[in-house]
Amino acid sequence: MSNEYRRNLPESSDLLGQALYQLRMNGSLYCQSELYAPWGLKMPEMPGEMMFHIVMSGECWLSVDSQAGTHLPAGSLALVPKGQGHSISSGEGIECTSLFDIPIIKVSERYEFMRHGGDGDHTSLLCGVINFDQVSGAKLIAQLPDVLAVDSVGGNQSAWLQSTLRLITSEAANMSLGGETIMAHLADIIVIHAIRHWVETSIDAQHGWLGALKDPKLGKALVAIHNQPEKSWTVDQLAQAAGMSRSGFSARFTEIIGTSVKQYLTHWRMTLARSKLMTQKMPLGDLAEELGYQSEAAFSRAYKRVMGESPIRQIK
Repeated sequence: MSNEYRRNLPESSDLLGQALYQLRMNGSLYCQSELYAPWGLKMPEMPGEMMFHIVMSGECWLSVDSQAGTHLPAGSLALVPKGQGHSISSGEGIECTSLFDIPIIKVSERYEFMRHGGDGDHTSLLCGVINFDQVSGAKLIAQLPDVLAVDSVGGNQSAWLQSTLRLITSEAANMSLGGETIMAHLADIIVIHAIRHWVETSIDAQHGWLGALKDPKLGKALVAIHNQPEKSWTVDQLAQAAGMSRSGFSARFTEIIGTSVKQYLTHWRMTLARSKLMTQKMPLGDLAEELGYQSEAAFSRAYKRVMGESPIRQIK
């Protein structure tokens, strides 16, 4: 992203956009489910994956562990961002069948169809499992709730979300040429919207790392780090960017974000490095120089310390 473009973006928007980009989500599996009450599905735990359910018609209840169930009316979305096992059913207290015990029709490599339940009220779901880069997105994912639900009934997001759901429903019903790809991209967009909506509106997003992104002082220091990760930043320079004293800035940074300024700078550099190694396969020497390291060896040591493995393994 060019510096000129960055100057035209609100600082918090820029940082939140970078955080969402670092998730690097890739749709892996989608299932259209036609369900008739009474019905209940027990979803397995999927570490490192996100699961979502879009209620295209009807209604259902979703529950994680022993927590109270979340009611999902037609036109709503529920995201389980940490891949926890959960149940989804036509009503509370319904016995749930393991997902793997229910027959499915494999329409394609990434799209399945399932019919399940009794002879009662009908609910249509589009469910998905999404891969994401868990390491790069760790800070954002850790702060998200166990269940993130967006009800499109009312509110500013209603019109576009409803129209998107109608388009997904149409594609699912017709399965025309390219329909699977269209559904996958639309579902990914809805998931990103759900996360963004929560970040912008939830009280819980005003604290921790997400709160720091929005903080008028700490946010300025984070903008500096994110926009110029190659610079040999000192605590004094970043405190000046934040408009704070060195001691006050350092203490507040550690208190809110949970790491020291230097640790954060190193982790952000390694997050960028991981992303580039996964997508561009850059030579390690070039990447080290781009991120402000004097040698490939110094960069490799930092990468292994933060990411737990050599960068060479990432490019194989």
